[in-house]
Amino acid sequence: MKAIVRTEYGGTERVRLDDQPDPHPGAGEVLVDVHAAGVDRGVWHLMTGRPWMARPVFGMPRPKVPVLGRDLAGVVTAVGEGVTGIAVGDRVMGTSARGTFAEQVAARADRIVPLPDRWDFAQAAAVPVSGLTAMQAVHQFGKVRAGQRVLVIGGSGGVGSFTVQLARHAGARVDAESSAAKAGLVRGLGAERLWIYDGDPADRVDTALDEPYDVVIDCGSYRTIRQLRRLVTRRGTVVIVGAETGGPLMDGFQRQLRAAVMSPFVQQRLTFVVSSEAASELARLVELAEDGAFAPVVERTWPLVDAAAAIDHVTDGRARGKVVVSVRD
Repeated sequence: MKAIVRTEYGGTERVRLDDQPDPHPGAGEVLVDVHAAGVDRGVWHLMTGRPWMARPVFGMPRPKVPVLGRDLAGVVTAVGEGVTGIAVGDRVMGTSARGTFAEQVAARADRIVPLPDRWDFAQAAAVPVSGLTAMQAVHQFGKVRAGQRVLVIGGSGGVGSFTVQLARHAGARVDAESSAAKAGLVRGLGAERLWIYDGDPADRVDTALDEPYDVVIDCGSYRTIRQLRRLVTRRGTVVIVGAETGGPLMDGFQRQLRAAVMSPFVQQRLTFVVSSEAASELARLVELAEDGAFAPVVERTWPLVDAAAAIDHVTDGRARGKVVVSVRD
């Protein structure tokens, strides 16, 4: 099969389209013909091997899994031993740790769900990783309730575009921070007030804020924990989704660890997202979509051979919503 691989850590210059052995489903797995695969920030982390502290998981000194990608949408072509409720020919979506920028992938059956009829493969592939992260940030970690004031920092990105919609569906009054170029998108997602920055995200919301928020969900800013705390009420909640603020050793984990250490000693609740990719969580996310909570925003798709360009588009901060690799036309 054809797949996007890298055998050493580094940038997209190390990424190439290559032939890989055809996968076979083991016990508890299904084989999927991949039609589309989502691109998220995690692809960059797996490609570069950053943060370095995660390399015992990613693989040392080289990646354990050569194929990139985690999101998938496609058609089941074989079923492994012990799998029930999934049949050959089913249209499915979900995640796989085997790498999904490939024509085929073996995926755990407990990480996939049926693909809703209303979504095409590209829309479905955009949902799993980013949508699950957003849902858990809003409901599990942020505990967003109707009537609360919520600020989403980074509302135009992959996770942010889901977060704005899901918080609004929960009944919150949602504001968002965005660049001027992406303001129209974020406003269309349901944000009531936009904090606009141009170029480098200067702390405009920090200096012009007239009333603190009940919940702040940070989907990728460079603010310190102290700066984030200034944006919420005395008993408000800060949810950190991610950022690249700790250098190659720790990257975004630096803020997460500080939040975990500080939270027991302050009145505010400081937390960060540890996302679950279980099929039960994904099924819950699909139910929310069917209830009108959100719609995936797919900016554009790239063919498999151009997956490196799709990764660069996301990591350079140019994406508006989600970016998808189209594996099969």
